[in-house]
Amino acid sequence: MGPFESPTAQLENQEASRRKQLARRPRMRRCLLKGCEQRFHPRQARQRYCSERCQEGARKWSRWKAQQRYRETAAGQQKRNGQSRRYRERVKSRIRPESEEVNDPARVITTEHFFRSLLRPARLLRGVCACTAKPLTTLLLTSVPARAGARPRAGAALETGARFNPEILIRQPSSP
Repeated sequence: MGPFESPTAQLENQEASRRKQLARRPRMRRCLLKGCEQRFHPRQARQRYCSERCQEGARKWSRWKAQQRYRETAAGQQKRNGQSRRYRERVKSRIRPESEEVNDPARVITTEHFFRSLLRPARLLRGVCACTAKPLTTLLLTSVPARAGARPRAGAALETGARFNPEILIRQPSSP
């Protein structure tokens, strides 16, 4: 079949019948790095990873996998055995420092705050000092009410309705 009589008229008709195509963005994809698998809009058509960090992680994994594959081959095993042998020889040939005898007296490093954690705070020591040894008469007569008409010593609180309680004497520890 030959060309049309008016090729320009045909092109104009074809352009009119076509829809104008919009610039397409690639569809959302999942990041191919295992563990990330985040959905993202790729900026380029062949973009496989969502970020630079994932891309670097993929590169690192790829190098590790290639190393594993190489070590499985006979040449890789031979090379690795040679490396191990040379390392063992280097360790054996290291100069070990001879033990030096020290004639100086041993240094003692004292720490100032060694017992500080074991001590009670000052606010608790006030209560300990207040509980000093008391005479036996004080312990015996604490629960006995004052006689009617007797005057209490200066600064003592008035007792009202106090009765003798023998359990107080039983609970008190005897001093050695």
